[in-house]
Amino acid sequence: MSLLNGKVCVVTAAAGTGIGFATARRAVEEGAVVVVSDRHERRIGEAAAKLSELAGTEVLGLICDVTSQQDITTMFSRVMDTHGRVDVLVNNAGLGGTRSVADMVDAEWDRVMDVTLKSVMRCTREVLKHMIPQGSGAIVNNASVLGWRAQKGQSHYAAAKAGVMALTRCSAVEVAEHGIRINAVAPSLAMHAFLHKVTTPELLRELESREAFGRAATPDEIANIILFLASDMSSYMTGEVLSASSQRA
Repeated sequence: MSLLNGKVCVVTAAAGTGIGFATARRAVEEGAVVVVSDRHERRIGEAAAKLSELAGTEVLGLICDVTSQQDITTMFSRVMDTHGRVDVLVNNAGLGGTRSVADMVDAEWDRVMDVTLKSVMRCTREVLKHMIPQGSGAIVNNASVLGWRAQKGQSHYAAAKAGVMALTRCSAVEVAEHGIRINAVAPSLAMHAFLHKVTTPELLRELESREAFGRAATPDEIANIILFLASDMSSYMTGEVLSASSQRA
């Protein structure tokens, strides 16, 4: 449908088979000029190569550790040098884990906060330096329904995602006057290969049983919501968090 035709779209944490890569691929299919980043050099190279083949032109793949302000600044400088503007930013980077509060150490809490929440602030702050002068832009943050609901062992991740939601709302009203929209998607459970590596089959089956449709979402199903929020189809939406699709506690 050419939802992002000609728009320069940056997607963080886009290596692998998860929501980031699915979003980048759908953005290419919708006509965007896509830039992808990740901290894994080999995997982001492979992702960029696959996207370039789909796009029929080179898709820029950049190494970026979203816990490093220098990496983030360098990434957006490369995007501006190459494409001259940034129309869409998808803040997809995040880090989870399972640990009870009683057993958690500060380093675990801080790491999840740094990757999952503070990186969203860092990337948003940096891209706004380019979006505000151009008077337009759309930012989509990847949150989680755990920002609303309770799950054992997820206090650090849930707190970070609740922070992403609050950051989305507050930053959205700050930049609305500049023609910039900031929204978020809150997936409930999206199934991809990495999730199988870090989650037991028993827990996955339990989580799927709680879903409204009795199954997990695919990365493409979440990517489609992200593209809607990034496109002009949602031109009067800002500061919103869309659930996909179960908010049950």
